[in-house]
Amino acid sequence: MRIDHHFHTTLHSPDSAMTPEAMIDRAVELGLDALIVTEHDHQWSQEELAEINQRSRGILVLSGVEVSAREGHFLVYGLPDLADVGVGITLKELLEVARRRGAAVVAAHPYRWGQDFERIAREFNDQLDALELASKNVDQHTRFLVERDLKRFPHLGCTGSSDAHHVNELGCYYSELDGTIQDMAGFVQALKQRRLKPRHHPAPSMVLTCGTLDED
Repeated sequence: MRIDHHFHTTLHSPDSAMTPEAMIDRAVELGLDALIVTEHDHQWSQEELAEINQRSRGILVLSGVEVSAREGHFLVYGLPDLADVGVGITLKELLEVARRRGAAVVAAHPYRWGQDFERIAREFNDQLDALELASKNVDQHTRFLVERDLKRFPHLGCTGSSDAHHVNELGCYYSELDGTIQDMAGFVQALKQRRLKPRHHPAPSMVLTCGTLDED
């Protein structure tokens, strides 16, 4: 199962140029099986998800959220709502909320913009579920650092996703799951069991957009 689970749309992310309609068209073209939208500090409502799934042409669409925490950006999956999560929340508080509500937390593009992720990894590695190894915002140097952390903390999973803000970026990286999921609970379980494997899309246009996982 091919799942892109980190990207943004015009519905709730002002910095995105990708409409939900274009998102579906592109996912069908690329052969993706599931999409998990992660708007900035906003989670799609059940009504919005029901509406898009009615016209998704068999692609499962779910919603997580990219939280702007004090220490950086973190992808959270499985929160029933964002009542206890706001912009500027500390990572410690975010992880406590996630643990209490059975959600999973993935560090988005670690080390980007000079983030002191080495300290974060030392302090919180036992509470994070995975690190994002591949996205269009993970460059050669930061990927090397993430790979180092994955060796230091082998209990952590690793993921790949596009972090797309434009339709041509969607699916350039994704996570592959051996098996299927039907809902967010299944995705959270797969994350916690480290069953996701980062992949890059082999289409030549995707290599030009985001690169590959083995070019480094």
